Parts: sequence; C-alpha cells; structure tokens
Amino acid sequence: MRIVLLGANGQLGRLLRASLAPLGEVVAATREGRLADGTPALRADLADSAGLAAALDSGAADLIVNAAAYTAVDKAESEPERADRINHRAVAEIGDWAARRGACVVHYSTDYVFDGRADRPYREDDPVGPLGVYGRSKLAGEEALRGSGAAHLILRTAWVYAAEGHNFLRTMLRLAGERDELRIVADQIGSPTPAGLIAAVSAELIAQWQAAAPDRRAALQGTYHLTAAGRCSWHAFAEAIFDRAEAAGLIARRPRLVAIGSAEYPTPARRPAWSVLDCERLQTRFGLHLPAWEQGLREVVDALAAARSA
Repeated sequence: MRIVLLGANGQLGRLLRASLAPLGEVVAATREGRLADGTPALRADLADSAGLAAALDSGAADLIVNAAAYTAVDKAESEPERADRINHRAVAEIGDWAARRGACVVHYSTDYVFDGRADRPYREDDPVGPLGVYGRSKLAGEEALRGSGAAHLILRTAWVYAAEGHNFLRTMLRLAGERDELRIVADQIGSPTPAGLIAAVSAELIAQWQAAAPDRRAALQGTYHLTAAGRCSWHAFAEAIFDRAEAAGLIARRPRLVAIGSAEYPTPARRPAWSVLDCERLQTRFGLHLPAWEQGLREVVDALAAARSA
C-alpha cells in the first residue's frame, strides 16, 4: 500500500511517519517540501490548490492520511478565508481526488465542531454547532469529505499534545522556568490526548481496514471519536503536568497555579466549555481499549525526561 502522509512535519505527522511505516510505503508530504531534518519530501501546501493537485498526482496514493490543518484557533477569526481554504476546500479536493482514484482518506477533525453545552460526552451523531471560524472550517471539511464519495475515516480528537510541537504540555514546561504563578482556566473540560496515541490507533484502524473484506470496509467507514479516556480541566491538567514533571526531574521548581474562569482569560475565539468525546463507537467496532489520559501524560513526560538525560 502506498500512503501519502500530508502534514508530516506536524506534532501528529511526525509520529504517524513511524506508526504507518509497517503498513506500506509512506510518502511524507510537507508544506515546505522537506522534513524537519532537511530530508526531501513531497511538497504539498493545502493553501495552494494547483500545488495540492500536483502533489496528489505525484504521490499516487492508495491511502491519503491528512494530518495537515490550519490550527491557529484565535488567528482564524481574522483569517477566515485561509482557514476555510486549508480545512475545508483542500479537504474537498483531497476527497474528490481519492474518489476518482479509488483511494481511501483518513482525516482528523476536532471537538470544536460542537458548541460545548452538552452534559454528557458527545457522540458522533450529536448535533454540531461550532462557535468560531476554526470549528466551522473543520466541520465544512468533514462534510466535504463525506460528500466526495471517497472511502474515508474521519477521526475527531481533542486537547492534543506531544513531546514536540506547540501544545499545552510544552507551554507549561516552558513557563515553569519563567513564572512564579500561572492563572489557568478551570471551567473548560476535556480529555488530554497524546499524539502518540492517535498515531498508534490510526495505524491499527488502517491495518484492520486494509485486511477487511469489501462489506466489512463499508461497515467500518465513517466518523469516530478518538481521545484518551477520562476528563479534566486545563487547570487540573496543568497540576498533573507539574506533578509528573517534578517527579521525573524535568523541572527544578513548580509555579503556583491559580484556577480562573474563561471570562478572566478572554480570547478572540470562543472555546467549547465541554470537549469530552464519547469514543465507544471506535472501541466497539475496532476492538480497541483507549487508556486513561493520566497514563498518556506519564508516558510522554517520562520519555521527555529520558531524552534529556540521554
């Protein structure tokens, strides 16, 4: 199987390069046309329609894994056209290409398609209601892919972090060395999810898809929620990060944490207050068990500590 991985330099894309390798030939594609270490890669900029089409033709994929996205939630409010181009129209073009070529698409979406007003974990078929430009662009991308006729898996996830990239974990570890006190939002609830978990589960889903008979593939196609199990606030996540980082020797001291409400930390884009996703459909259909978010955090922080001491 020939796999074109879009967004191969991102925090998820870097981990997907490793997890997808046993499944076939992975063609890494990046906006710059090279990997972070300078290795040449397929150039695929989702903001450039003609360039994306050329990259897809050149990649000649059996499977497209789209880990590229416009993720600057606040900046999207002032760049709606760019967000829509990358998160919606480019996804429509990927779906159309895949439908014509008989290829499959794995695409990642977000909790931001919901309005965050639920009182239970969101299921895949719950009503959507994005609060801002980013969520609307991601929802439009989902709908375009479903409407393209391409075989697809759409994986919605939330609160993603990794040992590399720009994310809440790395921000907290950096600020631990700079601040004596941090004010962290305590009234937004979600499931912190390591990118490594998403990469590993994605590979397992693709392996099962690849091995399935046609009728089984048809049954597996669709939208799934994929996060770590459990839930917490950003404030509780920060507490857990510092607990583990201190125990692992990653930080010399920890700042004092002050719980605040979202209203005390205004941002251009509104965030869902409730981002907990129900992952039962994915676990049942694919026979998987998703670990607790605390386990994922422990593994990522311990890996960071081991890398620092190596």
